[in-house]
Amino acid sequence: MSMPTAIIAALPREIAALVRGTKADAGWLHRGVWLYRVDGAVVVAAGMGAERAAMAVEAALAASEVRMLLSAGLAGGCAPGVVAGSVMEAGFVVDAKTGERFAAAHEAAGVTLATAETIASVREKARLMERYGALLVDMEAATVARIAREKGLGFRAIKGVSDAYDFELSSLGKFAGERGSFRTGAFALHTALRPWEWAKAMELGRGSTKALGRLDDVLRGVVAGCR
Repeated sequence: MSMPTAIIAALPREIAALVRGTKADAGWLHRGVWLYRVDGAVVVAAGMGAERAAMAVEAALAASEVRMLLSAGLAGGCAPGVVAGSVMEAGFVVDAKTGERFAAAHEAAGVTLATAETIASVREKARLMERYGALLVDMEAATVARIAREKGLGFRAIKGVSDAYDFELSSLGKFAGERGSFRTGAFALHTALRPWEWAKAMELGRGSTKALGRLDDVLRGVVAGCR
């Protein structure tokens, strides 16, 4: 079955609204890959980071002949004016580890998204802004872009902004689990025992929820255009 677009996310919650009512492909679940087929697109979440992003693309390409890879999900803001809860499309993606730069289908957007190896601190966000002009940072888009270029496929990156350039919750990085998962329960317990982190955790929750709601609207428009 041919579907024009593959939407690649990190965490299942980033695509939950888009695939609501659809069952994940059982053949991939044992590898920690959530793959869904919706009208016009194949939608995959396989975890955070480069290795898991590559696995998500592998699953998508095995499931369907696609012409476009779209990196979706949450990203952090790197510059003043990038508001938590908003949605932005990148015109360029840069791999912060190698310096490689990839053009997206919507270059006119003029937005640069940097891909880092870990959840970015405030200091790292500032560095990415200064060095690359990055407005956003994630952990997967450069891998998706690289594979798209290698295979001659189109590429887009659309991200919901979970947190602003000056936001930092240092404990977040401790809760990366196996297969690129995020250990939500452990994070909630950790935060519950540290009242001084409650305000930050709630701020992140509000920004993420708002961003994912808006991202879902945008992705539905993309999928509708693929039918």
